[in-house]
Amino acid sequence: QVQLVESGGGLVQAGGSLRLSCAASGRTFSPYAVAWFRQAPGKEREFVAAINWSGGSTGYADSVKGRFTISRDNAKNTVYLQMNSLKPEDTAVYYCAARPGYYGSSSLTDYDYWGQGTQVTVSS
Repeated sequence: QVQLVESGGGLVQAGGSLRLSCAASGRTFSPYAVAWFRQAPGKEREFVAAINWSGGSTGYADSVKGRFTISRDNAKNTVYLQMNSLKPEDTAVYYCAARPGYYGSSSLTDYDYWGQGTQVTVSS
């Protein structure tokens, strides 16, 4: 069983930055792709960013493109989400998810493993 643990969330003012981490442990496998999703109160969980196994291919939701950067360090089994120029509408619980295989996906149902989430709150 793979465990994913997110960290790095918190409270930040609009325009600020945060870096989220997603650490995988347990019976990890390779290759695997990882994505970040987020869920705001009263809204559905939505795709934020994804990265393939090598880190050479990434994808972003239009709402975060140019502000967020996803990266990974396979030696540390960790994926990062650097979030800059944060806006109040970025406030949500952020989840990382993993799926076996080389390529990522923007679809929730394509991911088999999920973390518990980390809260990000952006004040105006």
